[in-house]
Amino acid sequence: SKEAIVIPRKKSNKEAVLEALASTVQRQDPTAYPYQFQDDSYLSPRTSTEFKLFSLSQESGRAAAKYFVNSNPKLFTKDFAEPHIPCLMPESVALRLEEVSQEALEERISLRKVLAAVEMYDQLLQSTAVSMETTHKLLDLICLYCDRDPVQEGENNNAERIFNLLPERDARCYSALIRGMVKHGAYAKAFNLYADLLNNRLSDVHVFNALISAVPDVREKFNERWDLELLNQMNEQKVHPNLLTFNSVLKALRRCGFLAKTFSPQTLNEMKALGIPSLATYEHILAVFYKSEVLQDVLTELEGTSFTCQDPNDLFFTTAMKMCLDGKDLELGYKVHSLVEVGENWRLLGDSYQQGLYGRFFNLLCMMEHIDVVLKWYSRIVPSGMKNLLQALDTDSRLDLLPTIWKIKALGHDNKVDLVEELLSLMAREEHSQVQESFAACALDVKSVFDGRPSMEWSTSSLSHISTLLLRANKLQKADMLQLFKDKNRVPGALLSSFLTACRCSASPQRAVELVQLSAAFGLPTTPELAKRTQAEFELND
Repeated sequence: SKEAIVIPRKKSNKEAVLEALASTVQRQDPTAYPYQFQDDSYLSPRTSTEFKLFSLSQESGRAAAKYFVNSNPKLFTKDFAEPHIPCLMPESVALRLEEVSQEALEERISLRKVLAAVEMYDQLLQSTAVSMETTHKLLDLICLYCDRDPVQEGENNNAERIFNLLPERDARCYSALIRGMVKHGAYAKAFNLYADLLNNRLSDVHVFNALISAVPDVREKFNERWDLELLNQMNEQKVHPNLLTFNSVLKALRRCGFLAKTFSPQTLNEMKALGIPSLATYEHILAVFYKSEVLQDVLTELEGTSFTCQDPNDLFFTTAMKMCLDGKDLELGYKVHSLVEVGENWRLLGDSYQQGLYGRFFNLLCMMEHIDVVLKWYSRIVPSGMKNLLQALDTDSRLDLLPTIWKIKALGHDNKVDLVEELLSLMAREEHSQVQESFAACALDVKSVFDGRPSMEWSTSSLSHISTLLLRANKLQKADMLQLFKDKNRVPGALLSSFLTACRCSASPQRAVELVQLSAAFGLPTTPELAKRTQAEFELND
């Protein structure tokens, strides 16, 4: 008989097409807004405060939409997504099972209703036993969310009470409770419970990870914090360490003073032998030594490597760039940035605060690099150190570029008075006639910003600088500066003579008289000289 020939087919999942499409999309423009801020170009945030408000507002809108969908599931019954996307469909947020049963308990656990789950568990215990698997889920829920303020760990809370009610306790139960205690700061109680775990000859790698990171909080002396007892016990119980185990060791070593420089390289070598270092590993190493030579070696080793997040503390790039800035090492700064641009390493820059710290790379460029190179980077990076850029332009005598840099107002920096005054001061110092027209246009734009924002207070220096720029370009008539002096009750006395000259050039005797009256009202010492010039240079009516 002939055997049927079966042609093997390449296995694929339902998401294969989506994954292929996703692989074609890359982050080409480093200056573009993050994806969550691209809904409306006119409403895109510009300052750190607006970024935070935008994110909170967007999340609030999602929560409101989700609440509406979940509250009206009958209106959202059609599922158009292929493959199915559960989060787009209504989910049950109301309790359906009211009778006392294990199914009702699991429903409350899945909906993360901590107090309701604890109440149902207590009712179940009065009539029947609860399976160990369900008990594990309940303990995980309580220890993660707690049934009170998460930063406080009180005595005899529900997690401990349920744990003490268990007739049989396995490693998973101990793991949930110990990790919950460490998470909420009850370190001493966690170690006491660990002793009970050892007496029952149970073990769990997650328990060791949590306790290793908690050792520095229960021991004062450095040599006591570096204790091999936990690691030896792992070895005796044949518990295999994982990446988080080694990173917990390095995290603890950071608080062990001089011992860290001895034992952290040994730990790193063990990890390299297993091929498991992550970015968090190298961040701990940098924190221990904080030397440019160490950073150089690390960057050489990591060159061209693409990383994924494996540890919550993967904040390597921020620490590395801070070291470059502290040491004013531009070459290392370039190497750190080139590593960020490999693959999707930019995703590991952290939250907006951490990204702001990494933005000091631009400060380093302004301090150490030629201005033409700085401006090339300016076009690639959204700068966070505007004052450094202005100072770099001043150092290289390129103040002619200041009107172009004034476009930083599109990034929300025009609401920072110190930056605006620095810009005006630099323009007022530059007296070359070729740039006075563009400087005056910029000065008028700055004046409109001040006029449109009551929160920005005019200073005498800012009034003086804007007046100087307008006088040089003969554009004083476009801005009623005299009225502004009256409204703000501030008069730059050193400029009144130049103002009088401008009034003579524009044949404005009435303005000249107002100028003398304003000077007299403020009791300025130049008033007699201004009055004499006005009588001599203008034809005045009685």
